[in-house]
Amino acid sequence: MALRNKPRGALTVAAPIIFLAVLLAGWWLSTTLTGIEAWRLPNPMSVISKGSVILALPSTWHKVQVTGVEAVAGCLLGSVVALPSAYVIYRSRILAAAVEPFLGATQALPAIAIAPILVLWVGYGFISIVVLCALMVFFPILVSTVVGLRHIDRELLEAAALDGATGWTMALYMELPLAAPAILGGLRNGFALSVTGAVVGEMVMGGSGLGQVLTQMRNNVDTAGMFVIIIILCTMATLLYTIVYRIERSKRYEITQ
Repeated sequence: MALRNKPRGALTVAAPIIFLAVLLAGWWLSTTLTGIEAWRLPNPMSVISKGSVILALPSTWHKVQVTGVEAVAGCLLGSVVALPSAYVIYRSRILAAAVEPFLGATQALPAIAIAPILVLWVGYGFISIVVLCALMVFFPILVSTVVGLRHIDRELLEAAALDGATGWTMALYMELPLAAPAILGGLRNGFALSVTGAVVGEMVMGGSGLGQVLTQMRNNVDTAGMFVIIIILCTMATLLYTIVYRIERSKRYEITQ
């Protein structure tokens, strides 16, 4: 079982490269064979050319930093609230029965609908964007953590209880470590969602990051530039996702030993 849970390096590297090559080939063929206008769908070469210009600007990297800080700060804020809340729900049957029916509805709320309300409550700028990101990641992390805690092997907890583990000792040394893969899975999705929240927040609530650039390019009908910014955002989300994913895989592998 331990060998089957080890990440396979060759497959991990090759599969994304092959998938990306197929996507680029399909993109190039769709622009070449259909004759679609460049303002609707630019070809890959024009996006690469535009990207080299945008990435050469120092201001671009400053905006990447702004959006990244907003996303990470929002995810951390959401996590700080979601993780203790999840543990309380896991421990309290009454609270779980009261709260869980509403969790699905809260996850269905679109960020674009929440943003105007946050403007009225918090105002424009950095703080409101961070709060929006925190709201977006709160419920996925909460649900993932509760599910992970509930799927812990009861026999392990009973054995720990017989050895004298109770309260915080049980939580810190048994429950949370055993639920770590599920918790990290929620954090992985949370960091990716937080990038989306930061961009939506900048487009609706003001800001000086990539969301602002995306809005300007949309107004200028600069489709190639919009593709470049979207690719940058996807790269940011993928990096955050991959970092947490690697930590999650290592935790899963340790547990199977």
